[in-house]
Amino acid sequence: QVQLVESGGGLVQAGASLRLSCAASGRTVSVSAMAWFRQAPGKEREFVVAIDWSGNTYYADSAKGRFTISRDSAKNTVYLQMNSLKPEDTAVYYCAADRDFRHTYYYTQYEYDYWGQGTQVTVSS
Repeated sequence: QVQLVESGGGLVQAGASLRLSCAASGRTVSVSAMAWFRQAPGKEREFVVAIDWSGNTYYADSAKGRFTISRDSAKNTVYLQMNSLKPEDTAVYYCAADRDFRHTYYYTQYEYDYWGQGTQVTVSS
């Protein structure tokens, strides 16, 4: 099993930045990719960004140019740097990990095997 713990969420004004962290523990050797999803009230969970252990990154259109995913393998931690935040970025952000990553399905939540509890990001206008 793999445990994921997100941190770094909060309340910010539009245009500000936040950096989310996702620390993995447990059987991390089984993980081959990690991702961030988000879910706004009344909406379905949506893909934001992913990174595989080859260093390939995958971004949703809404994240391109503003968000950056990175990984510190020594710390088993993935980061999401979010710049130029907008009110529509308000959501609970979830970290996810995958054991057998199929890059074709990077955007679907069903690809990922482990999930964190989520961290709230609120962007005020």
